Amino acid sequence: MSAIDLNADVGEMHPDLDARILEVVTSVNIACGGHAGDAASMRRVATLASQHEVRIGAHPSYVDSANFGRIRQDVPSHVLRAQIEEQIQRLAEVSPQGVDYVKPHGALYHAAATEQEVAEALVSAVLNASERVGSSLSLMGQSGSLYLDLAAAAGTAAILEGFADRAYRADGRLVPRHDPGAVLTDEQEVVRQVAGLARGEVVTVDGRLIRMRAQSVCVHSDTPGSAKLARRIREHLEQSGISVRAQPWT
Repeated sequence: MSAIDLNADVGEMHPDLDARILEVVTSVNIACGGHAGDAASMRRVATLASQHEVRIGAHPSYVDSANFGRIRQDVPSHVLRAQIEEQIQRLAEVSPQGVDYVKPHGALYHAAATEQEVAEALVSAVLNASERVGSSLSLMGQSGSLYLDLAAAAGTAAILEGFADRAYRADGRLVPRHDPGAVLTDEQEVVRQVAGLARGEVVTVDGRLIRMRAQSVCVHSDTPGSAKLARRIREHLEQSGISVRAQPWT
């Protein structure tokens, strides 16, 4: 791989951390009110991203700030669709450069990857939001996610994502956050994982080597030392001859 995107989840009410991360990454997923964030934080982060020429993505979730969007909610499809669409629209209204893509957050990310009804609600919301904001929004997610398959069938571009700071299971899914070793914080371990993702592979939590295609690599802003990790990742990639930049998605 000659180039890869580096993304981070931001706008989760940590202004100083967001500013440091935005100096390094090439795409940001901005919380838009479901699990965190409000109009002021969205405007602040989107403006800063525009100044740094960083690609802007919406980061909608279940409307559940009490649990930071990390617990699956039993929401009727039409309600979930409207909630997601509204979150994307909120960000688009305050972003100086609009919105380029959508990456669901937390429990919504995982539910839409495997559950037909949730995936359909997400894709429908993104298609509706694309019409409202006047641009075709891409969808970011892991290879093999159901919602990416549905999006592709609807003509929506996919951004395949890997994770720098999360452990993988043998089936290619992430180790649940509550399990031991789910979050990677050791700098060398994170760098090794990113180097593998750039080659299209990852070592699972049980030591297997599996294929894992990634066009964009995520560093979670709430991972301890995330800003430093992001900078180290970028340095390693560039020293390895891999350009770190947001790419046109297909």
